Amino acid sequence: MLGVYADRADGPAQPWEGALPRMAKKKANARRSDAERMASQHRQANISEYFDRNIAQLGFNSKQKALVTAVKEGVDNALDACEEFGILPNLLVQTIPMADQDVLKLIIRDNGPGIPRKSIDGVFAQLLYGSKFHRVQQTRGQQGIGISAAGMYGLKTTGQPVRVVSKPQPKKPAFEVILKIDVERNCAEILEEREFTDTKDWFPDGTGVHIEIPMKAVHKKGRQSVDAYLEQTAIANPHAEIEWRAPSGEVFLFERSSDELPPATKEIDPHPHGVELGDLERMLKKTPEKKLGGFFNKEFSRFSPSKVKTVTAAAKLTPQSWVASVEHPAIVKMHDEMLGTKFMAPSTDCLAPIDAKNLLRGLSKEIGAEFFAAETRSPSVWGGSPFLVEAAIAYGGKLPGDEQAVVYRFANRVPLIYQQSGCACFRAVQEVAWKGYGLSQPRGSLPVGPLVILLHVASTSVPFTNPAKEAVAEHEEIAKEMKLALQKCGQHLKRYLSRRNRMRRESERRDVFHRYIGEIAANLSAITGEVREDLVSSLTATAQRHTEAADIELDDEGNVIEPVARGKVDSNVLILDNASAPQVSEDDTLFGTATSRRSR
Repeated sequence: MLGVYADRADGPAQPWEGALPRMAKKKANARRSDAERMASQHRQANISEYFDRNIAQLGFNSKQKALVTAVKEGVDNALDACEEFGILPNLLVQTIPMADQDVLKLIIRDNGPGIPRKSIDGVFAQLLYGSKFHRVQQTRGQQGIGISAAGMYGLKTTGQPVRVVSKPQPKKPAFEVILKIDVERNCAEILEEREFTDTKDWFPDGTGVHIEIPMKAVHKKGRQSVDAYLEQTAIANPHAEIEWRAPSGEVFLFERSSDELPPATKEIDPHPHGVELGDLERMLKKTPEKKLGGFFNKEFSRFSPSKVKTVTAAAKLTPQSWVASVEHPAIVKMHDEMLGTKFMAPSTDCLAPIDAKNLLRGLSKEIGAEFFAAETRSPSVWGGSPFLVEAAIAYGGKLPGDEQAVVYRFANRVPLIYQQSGCACFRAVQEVAWKGYGLSQPRGSLPVGPLVILLHVASTSVPFTNPAKEAVAEHEEIAKEMKLALQKCGQHLKRYLSRRNRMRRESERRDVFHRYIGEIAANLSAITGEVREDLVSSLTATAQRHTEAADIELDDEGNVIEPVARGKVDSNVLILDNASAPQVSEDDTLFGTATSRRSR
């Protein structure tokens, strides 16, 4: 064996020598070729491609839900536009069955300011196009995805484009655009456009927008339907009038109950406690300000000169330090100091609550109850973002008395009808001890009785649980305000039930007295010789005097009110004469039989 190796070392080259290095080189070249081939296939995906493949994340994950989501996006846009221009909204929502199975044409028309031609492409066929995303201000929509996503879903399921007719100027003709979204480029593909003059019946106020979106969709009634969504929209927006034409041909009109537009909101600068480290670094790179003092004063709210000195000193800088010279370690130190420094709460001019008075109007218009109470909390802050919570309840009347309470959830005036159990609003209702307010409540569940409970969160940045904005995420500050608002409404209800029960008991006592007064008067007349009729009058007056609580009505503060005041809205409570109100005694824990809920 040693001789063989010696021969190989000193003798001629063998045929296999050098084969292994050549094989290794060949494999390395093959791997390099595979990597280059894979790299050549890489490209940047845009937002429209992503959501085209993941359309369910935007709420289009079933035919029924797709219709509700599309209606929501269109109605949100219409209401925001009308309010921004000071117009009382008149909306038409219509669905027309098409020849193809399960295909509906959704029509939404408003009397808003219209959309200029140059903005049509972006609004209806480009994701992340809008004017609200960068604002610190309460709005219904924000990301600039919604109505374009509805058109994308329609194109995906039917292959048909969106039709838009817009009239932005009263004295000029409207224009019609037929378009669809180019998913690969996230832009509009215009198929047809022309002047459109036959709009007299569509836009009687001179301006507005009409959109048509064919889509695979089905309409079903119930708590997660277009009917329910529009009814709740009418409750939270009593200044709007909405006509709903269902596929069956039924027509529902949700009439306006208030001529007051919501208060105009103002855009505010970011609050120091609402900015992450990466946000601060990006703001420093983009700011036109040259010095740190100007940067903090112009780019943030609530940054006084003394706060600027405190924050900059943490990084061994001053308000006169140049922005361009600030490096990452200094930004980290300033950000940490910002979070640890106490600032004034952000301005609440950016919020527009529904208001307790309008909540009472909206609920009483749509819900056939006898008692209504509402509460608007003072603004608070979570994560540097201002917010406020409103609550309202409707009790008795024609509401069913042997079922769990119905919960209506709203965020920035928009109904949330999906993901109820995963919503902070729902959990807040469960965690309130409703037994203390005269209602039955199984452990860890909703109260039982003729009751509708409403919660509204208004904020510049509502913490939603998903991109479809279907539920409010749990945050300690928001949950606390929800419970306080609900407890206040519960206190109003407890006082009302106590007073009503007292009135009922006294009325029953009076009935007993009246039943026996005639017999007692006859016996007394026989004994004393007094005139029977005089005895009856005297005993009746005594019975009336001792049961006078049966005749009086009290306001929320316990003051006697005149009958003419019944039905008048005060700041927080409204009482109506709706029949079929369940009778409840102080010791009762279950409500009696009630009629079914009112249908429109």
